[in-house]
Amino acid sequence: MSNQTTIISQDSRKRLYDYQLADLKRIFDVLENAPHNYNLLYQLPTGGGKTVVFSEIVRRYIKDYQKKVVILTHRIELCKQTSKMLEGFDVHNKVINSKVKELPDQDQYQCFVAMVETLNNRLNDDQLELKDIGLVIIDEAHYNSFRKLFKFFDHCFILGVTATPLSSNIKLPMHDHYDKLIVGDDISTLIKNGFLAEAETYSYDVELNTLKIGINGDYTVKSSEALYTNSLMLSKLMYAYEEVSKGKKTLIFNNGIHTSKEVFYSFDKAGYNIRHLDNTASKQERKDILNWFKNTPDGILTSVSILTTGFDEPTVETIILNRATRSLTLYFQMIGRGSRILDNKSKFKVLDLGNNFARFGPWNQHVDWQHIFKYPDMYLENLRDDESIERDFVYVMPPALKEKFKKSESLEFDVRENYKEVIKSGQKSMKTIERSIAQHSIICIENSEDVYEARALAKLLRDEIYYRVKQYSYCIMNSTQNYRDWLFEEYNRKLRVSFNGKF
Repeated sequence: MSNQTTIISQDSRKRLYDYQLADLKRIFDVLENAPHNYNLLYQLPTGGGKTVVFSEIVRRYIKDYQKKVVILTHRIELCKQTSKMLEGFDVHNKVINSKVKELPDQDQYQCFVAMVETLNNRLNDDQLELKDIGLVIIDEAHYNSFRKLFKFFDHCFILGVTATPLSSNIKLPMHDHYDKLIVGDDISTLIKNGFLAEAETYSYDVELNTLKIGINGDYTVKSSEALYTNSLMLSKLMYAYEEVSKGKKTLIFNNGIHTSKEVFYSFDKAGYNIRHLDNTASKQERKDILNWFKNTPDGILTSVSILTTGFDEPTVETIILNRATRSLTLYFQMIGRGSRILDNKSKFKVLDLGNNFARFGPWNQHVDWQHIFKYPDMYLENLRDDESIERDFVYVMPPALKEKFKKSESLEFDVRENYKEVIKSGQKSMKTIERSIAQHSIICIENSEDVYEARALAKLLRDEIYYRVKQYSYCIMNSTQNYRDWLFEEYNRKLRVSFNGKF
């Protein structure tokens, strides 16, 4: 699988890879030389084994320093997973959940795993007193809920662990609470060395001008629901799935419960094997659905952001981003759900219906986390705006669709160049659209036996048609949605009529 050396840590049943051991050494170098109340942040991509790394840190710390450790998480699923991993490292630990009101038996444990809200309530109410704590580890440290607990551990060494050292609240930068950042191997390195699967990405042109940005800096659920539940977007989603992922185990991320349910209804009506999951599901319902997904090769699971953390299903073959986000953390978390490797899986597919690739760049590209950690405002201010993303979008016909037009010598048509020629020759600008329709008509006729086949092919060109209409609207500086919608329908009508009498 990998050409890197696998090393088994002493006194441990879990395997550690050399890049993890290198990071361990860097972390302990800081721990040994920094003040006892130092705050260190450690970054490693999703799938890189953060829990394995900090579990080994706990084991070594308890052995070397003879002090106790607290691990903080923000989700109950992460508590359970972390506790189980620690047991694999021979670390006897206790989970502090809502059922734990006091700790008369705390002398029996060297490590405690706690939900941040539960522990905060117990400490504020003086119900618990954790004794002899020397190290506090914060999982998913980019969430701001952990900051309220810092005051209780101001005498401890704090290690924050995250895949994305960018605060979930732009007003509370991480560099205000952490003294230093250690960056682990990046995604491309982990892919090259066989630790993560490679992502094959597919982008679909989506207009986001109706989306609103909320106080948290991301698109609001309300505006996202309005866009992603309309018939055009549901059709685009279905088309993307059928084109790239049909029959593959697929995880769909949405921004809103209503959207996810509409996706479920659409796919269920089309006869696909699909389930919907959101945070209103009971523990048993969640367990049953995830078990179904695990054991269903062609299963589709549509969800809201509930599965971005604390969920690990290596058999996922496709991730669909059926939403737009301005959160770099969420972007990496969603795609990371498909990056786990298996013996028969070295690649996975990512379908983007929210212009996220254009906004953040490829998932595996190098990210200067040190710069983002020090200057988060600068990074956020330089995120590309949606209008420029849409203007620069270039439609590329998918290979499977190209194959259906293989009898045609050329499929190219440059709207902007044709517009310039039309205007230069003194003709009306609409001549550009007429030329485009004629070109589409020709390639449909060349690859069909009758008018019915031509009309079926024309339907497959809807994405390219909408792209050309949008490019034309930019040329004439009329980019209103109503105009584009009218022109799109008129274009399709004229294209269908153009087949009459040609067979």
